[in-house]
Amino acid sequence: MDLQTLANLAQVVSALAVVAAVVFGLVQIRQFRLQRRDTAGVELVRSFLDAQFTQSYRLITSLPADASAEQLRAGDVAMEDAALIIGMRYEAIGLLVYRGILPLSLVSKLIGGVGIDLWSRIRAWAAGRREKQSREHFLEWFQWLVEQVERRGRSTEPPAYLEHRGWNPPAE
Repeated sequence: MDLQTLANLAQVVSALAVVAAVVFGLVQIRQFRLQRRDTAGVELVRSFLDAQFTQSYRLITSLPADASAEQLRAGDVAMEDAALIIGMRYEAIGLLVYRGILPLSLVSKLIGGVGIDLWSRIRAWAAGRREKQSREHFLEWFQWLVEQVERRGRSTEPPAYLEHRGWNPPAE
């Protein structure tokens, strides 16, 4: 083999190494995104497993669906605090979905039905606060999230225990 042939071979090997590095980098980026999504899903579950949220959930679900703002305010400051706690939690989740950090499909299945129900109970109160305080952005992402979940048909889907009754776990 002469020197020119070796130089050409080295260029081919170099080009293949660059291509392999780019492919490896793209695979790593994809893996990172999947890991970030999975981590966000776990954190989403954790955010609903605290006493503050549980107490707020109990208070808000004691209201009728489509409760008026007056009905919510009649529950004293604890009821409004509960609405704020729930609203802010869903507000953050809505923004994370919009930014693509949390997949809407996951949020819809995990907390979408509950979100629709909770929003129906605090919607009038939130609208009243927007108007009274000239804060059109109050709980905007909570409302947006519920609208997206409803648009996907979550409220008409059968519950998981019926829809997936025949489910078998994947092989380990």
